[in-house]
Amino acid sequence: MLGVTPPFAIVTSPRSLLNSSSFRTSLRRLLNSSIDGDKISIFIFTKMVLSNVESPIHDIKISTVGPGYVSGQGAVQELTGMDLAMKLHYLKTVYYFRTQAFEGLTIINIKETLFKWMCHAYVPCGRLRRADSGRPYIKCNDCGVRLIEARCKLSLDEWLESKDDSSHKLLVPNQFLGPDLPFSPLVLMQLTKFTCGATSVGISWAHVLGDAFSAIGFINLWGQATRHQYPTQPLCMDHTKHEIHHIKTPLKDPFSIKRVGPLGDHWITPNDITFETCSFYLSSPEVTHLRSKMSGNKDHQQIPPFESICTIVWQCVAKVKHGSRVNTVTICTRDTKSSSEGIITNRAQSIKVVKTNSSVEESSLMELGFLIMNQGVDERRNIEEAMESDSELPDFLVYGANLTFVDLHEAPLYDLDIRGNMPVYVNFAIDNIGDEGVVLVFPTQKDKTNGMTISITLPQNLISEVKSMLKKELSLS
Repeated sequence: MLGVTPPFAIVTSPRSLLNSSSFRTSLRRLLNSSIDGDKISIFIFTKMVLSNVESPIHDIKISTVGPGYVSGQGAVQELTGMDLAMKLHYLKTVYYFRTQAFEGLTIINIKETLFKWMCHAYVPCGRLRRADSGRPYIKCNDCGVRLIEARCKLSLDEWLESKDDSSHKLLVPNQFLGPDLPFSPLVLMQLTKFTCGATSVGISWAHVLGDAFSAIGFINLWGQATRHQYPTQPLCMDHTKHEIHHIKTPLKDPFSIKRVGPLGDHWITPNDITFETCSFYLSSPEVTHLRSKMSGNKDHQQIPPFESICTIVWQCVAKVKHGSRVNTVTICTRDTKSSSEGIITNRAQSIKVVKTNSSVEESSLMELGFLIMNQGVDERRNIEEAMESDSELPDFLVYGANLTFVDLHEAPLYDLDIRGNMPVYVNFAIDNIGDEGVVLVFPTQKDKTNGMTISITLPQNLISEVKSMLKKELSLS
C-alpha cells in the first residue's frame, strides 16, 4: 500500500444522473462534510458509451478524487488578467509507461497517492466561481481532480507504431470548462491500460491555472508523491493582491490576441475549421545539420535550435498559403528571468510578436532567424491591460491568433518518475486554438538519444502540403 486512505464514499450512477443539478448539490454537501474531522473523498463511477463502436479504447470508468484533508476554510485564489486571457486554451499531455511502472498497483493504491498529493496542490483541485462583479476566481480544494480509467485493445508497441498523431487524443480527457463552471474540473487525468500491461497517463490542464511548465511541474510532483516525497510548501498560483478593477479607456488589442465571443460560462470557441496535426522527430545530429544549413559558412552566427525550427516552418507555411501573407507570428518561450519554482503561473511565459514587411517566402532563412531572435516584442503587459480595460472581461485566443510557436524543448517532460520508471514517450498538445495554427517544439527520447519533436497543428487543407515541404527541407525520409 502507498499510504493511509482517508474516509471515502463510493457512488455508482448512470451518466445521465451526474448531469442532474439536485444530484450534484447532494454530492457537494457530502464533500463538505467530514468524519472525525477528516475530509470525505468521493469516487463517482459511471460508464461511458463511445460513438465509435470500433474504438480501441473501452471499459471506461469515471471518478472524482479529492484531497484527503481540507486545506483552509473557504480558501480562494484570485486570477490575474493573464490567467483570464489564457482561459480558453487547454494543455493535453500523454505519458507512456512500460509495465513495470504501475505493475502491482490497484486503482485504490493510485488514488491514495492522489489523496496525499492534492493536499499539497489544493488550487488545481478547486472549481471556478464568479464574484459579484462577475470576475471568475477559484474556490480551492473544492471537488478534486476528475479521474478516468480505461483499457486499450492494443499493446503499447502497436499503439506507438501506428504513428497517428490523432491517436493520442483518445488517451487524454476531452472536456472543456463550462457551461456549468462550478462543476467543471480544472484538471482531468486518464489512466489507460494496454493489453501488454503498459499504462498511459493522460493529463488535461486548464490553461487558466498556468502555462505548460506549470502543468508539467504539477504532474512531476505527483510522481514524487508515488515515492512518498512531498514539497515543503504547497503548490500555489501567483500571489495577487485584492484590487479594484477599474474600467479603463479601451485600448487597441495587441497583435498577439484574437477577440472572440462573448462566450459566457462555456469556455470553448465554436470553430468550423477542421484541424490536423503532423509531427516530425529530429535527432541531435539532424538539429545540428539544420542549424548549419541556415548559417552556411558563418559558424559564428548560428541560430539556436528552437529559432531555427521556427524559421523553416514559418517559411514553409508562408509558401503553402501563397497569397495569404503570413507576416506576423507569435513566439512563446519560457521567461528565464521569472522565478516560478513551486508556483503555477501564466506570467512566466513570454508572448512575443514578430512582424516583417518583407516577403517571408523570399527572405533568407538567416534573415528570418535573426528577426525571430532579436525583433520580438513581448506583449504580456498589453494583453493584461486589454483584459482589464473591458468591464465585461473579454474572451481572447492567444495560441493560433497568429501562427504561434511554443518553445518547450527544455521542458522536463521526461521527469515524471513513477517508482523509478520514466516514460518511454511523451506527447504534448494544445487544444482550442485559433485559425492560424500552432507549432510546438518539445523534447523526445528516442533510441536513448535526445532529440526534438516538432508538432504542427494547422487547418486540414494546409497540413499535407506543409508536411511534404518540411520533409524535403529537413531532409527527412
